[in-house]
Amino acid sequence: MSSDPPDLERLRARILAIYDTVTVLMLLGIAVLIVYAIQLGPLTSPGAEQSFGYAVSLMFLMAALIFHLVDRTYRAWPLGRRVVPGNPGPVTLAAQTRFVKILIVAIAAAAIAYILGGLIA
Repeated sequence: MSSDPPDLERLRARILAIYDTVTVLMLLGIAVLIVYAIQLGPLTSPGAEQSFGYAVSLMFLMAALIFHLVDRTYRAWPLGRRVVPGNPGPVTLAAQTRFVKILIVAIAAAAIAYILGGLIA
């Protein structure tokens, strides 16, 4: 049983409901923009490249808002407990090597996707 007053519990539930609503709306917005970007057709038609750029930038903006809300929810619970992240571990040679390997794989995947996109289009 919680020792907080009922008003505080109601306020916590309301803030969490607002966070959930914004997150769901942003996910729906991203889905709509994905469908819109797919329906644009070839990016060589007039205005399609700019429309695609706007859609992608809005998707990234919405994703950033979702990330911010989730981060805010877990770091500072509305009007309640606080989660303090632990101290980061030391930077080791193994960690740097793993980072470089992941970076190489990501760059290679992006290059392959770019080449395949050029061949398909």
